[in-house]
Amino acid sequence: MATSSITATTFKSGLGTSFASGENYIMLVKSGPIQARVLSKPTRARPMMKNVNEGKGLFAPVVVVARDVIGKKRFNQLRGKAIALHSQVITEFCKSIGADAKQRQGLIRLAKKNGEKLGFLA
Repeated sequence: MATSSITATTFKSGLGTSFASGENYIMLVKSGPIQARVLSKPTRARPMMKNVNEGKGLFAPVVVVARDVIGKKRFNQLRGKAIALHSQVITEFCKSIGADAKQRQGLIRLAKKNGEKLGFLA
């Protein structure tokens, strides 16, 4: 590793009243080759995107087995379609009884909470 020397240079402040105007300031400049130093940061466990409902609810074991049998990607596609169809049923029901969008959204949220409790979202 090559050693580098430190030289002193001066400059005038051009910042007006924030510093005493016209004074000389000393700035230390390191001359020689610049070397990059990689600092190791302490490793932190990354947050896992894990389902908190895993293993909870009456239907959770069936859902977990089905996911393992058909594969995670295909399972998520099917579950997405089922959720979309269920949301459409709720929307049609709300239209038939004259419920507004706020009430419809509340029913969809209630369906999601019930699905979590029963284990459909495991």
